[in-house]
Amino acid sequence: MDAAIRAFATHGVAGTSLDDLARTLGVTKQTILYHHGSKAGLVDAVFARAAADLIAVLDDAVVGEELGWSRVDAAVRAAFALAVRRPELVSLLREASRLGPPASDDAVAALRPLVDRALVALTDGMASGRFRRGDPRLVLVTAYAAVTGVVAEPELLRVVEVELDVRTAVRLRRIVLDVLAGLLRPELSSQG
Repeated sequence: MDAAIRAFATHGVAGTSLDDLARTLGVTKQTILYHHGSKAGLVDAVFARAAADLIAVLDDAVVGEELGWSRVDAAVRAAFALAVRRPELVSLLREASRLGPPASDDAVAALRPLVDRALVALTDGMASGRFRRGDPRLVLVTAYAAVTGVVAEPELLRVVEVELDVRTAVRLRRIVLDVLAGLLRPELSSQG
C-alpha cells in the first residue's frame, strides 16, 4: 500500500502502471491483482488508506483540545506536520479530486465524517461567538486549499523557488493560521 500511495502521488493514477508497481515491489502484477482484483480496486484501497491515515492524524490532534481557536490551531499544525512527514498523502488526496468520479466520490465518502465534524465545530463556534460569523463551508475550503496547495503542488513551489522543508513549512503554517485567524477570531475581524 505504501508503495502504491507513493507511486500514485508522484506519477498520478494514470501514470502508474501495475507492471511498474510490481517491479518496484519485487512481485508479479498477478500478485497485486490477486489482492485487489484490478487497478481500480487498488486505487480504491489506496484512497481509503490515505483518508483513514489523515483522519486518524487530525482526530488525534484535536482530542482534548478546547472547542474554538485551539482546536483549529491544533488541526492546522497536525495537517502541516503530516504534509511534511508524508507529503504523498496530501498529494494523493489532491489526485483523487483531479480524477473525478468514481475515485473522487470514494475519497469524499471516506473523508465525510471528518468534514462533518469540522463543519459542526465551525458552525457551533460561530453560533456561540467563539468565531466570527460566516460560512463554515467556505472557511473549511479555504483551510483545505491553503494546506494542500502548499504541499501538493510541487511545480508551483518550484516556480516560486520555494523548497518545502521544515523551516518553510513552519513559516507557511503561520501564514495559514494568520489567514484563518482573520476569518475566524472575532477580536481580529472587528478591528478592520
